[in-house]
Amino acid sequence: MSGCLDDIRCIECDIGEYRNPIAASIAGVLGAAGWWLFIDACATDQFNAAFCVCGIVSMLGLIMINAISTGQLHGDSYTGGCLGQTGSRIWFIVGFGCLFGGLISSGWILFAAYVVPHAKDVWPGVAVFLQNVLLFFSALTFKFGRTEDPYRL
Repeated sequence: MSGCLDDIRCIECDIGEYRNPIAASIAGVLGAAGWWLFIDACATDQFNAAFCVCGIVSMLGLIMINAISTGQLHGDSYTGGCLGQTGSRIWFIVGFGCLFGGLISSGWILFAAYVVPHAKDVWPGVAVFLQNVLLFFSALTFKFGRTEDPYRL
């Protein structure tokens, strides 16, 4: 799964040994930017405190999909436990469900609470949606941007 972009090469740069730190840094910056936008939206007077749930669900999904290694999904390194490889795959799918659920619910919040009723300030809705988009791409970058080679950092 994580090797789908391995054949894409940049002529001028070779990040081979720095792939994991670069992917982790980009994912961290995306996640931090998402939460920073959310905190900025909380400072407005038109923000409903219940709108934080979709960001928490997206963050839970980020943690869930990155807790499973690619070897566990393929059945290479994990055969024991209660459900084995099937349990790892269920955990992974539930994590993606949390990510997509948070993203879809933040889009619903943006349009149902701010755009359709013609709210005076739509920034809180935009910030909640951007937070979940950034958390989604952060999760994808951290999961699929790194390699699981044990000899690399």
